[in-house]
Amino acid sequence: MGTGKTEVGRELSRLLHMKLIDVDTEIEKSQKMTINTIFKKFGEPRFREIETEMIKKISENKNVIISTGGGVVLKQENMDVLRNNGVIVCLTATPETILRRTSHNSDRPLLQVENPLKKIKGLLNFRKPFYEKADIIINTNDKTPLQITEEIIERIKDEG
Repeated sequence: MGTGKTEVGRELSRLLHMKLIDVDTEIEKSQKMTINTIFKKFGEPRFREIETEMIKKISENKNVIISTGGGVVLKQENMDVLRNNGVIVCLTATPETILRRTSHNSDRPLLQVENPLKKIKGLLNFRKPFYEKADIIINTNDKTPLQITEEIIERIKDEG
């Protein structure tokens, strides 16, 4: 969260002429409620189940960009499904950058705590080994969405 996935996804979609599908948006449409509401009513474990179901469904599409939430990496099943048809790109940023980018948004259920910076640091620390399984990792600090997008395209070319 707060690493630039939405803006970079839009840029990638525009430059590559590919459809962008946001997993969280699709979950909200299918469940007819916000991610925040799902977390509050059913808890994170149920949200993660719904998320995995949605990733399986979306991953059946060809030539699309799939934008996921940061917790997707916690289930190897998600990574396997996503990797089956594509390249996994992880966008990273410092905890301070993430806090700055997300502080105006109350739709972050995991950050609805007394000390969001501490929570961000804890999440990043816990998820680091999972994020490192991505095919491409890009630090987004001090970069524009266009710069990040161009770097992704270049790195994907190098991978292929």
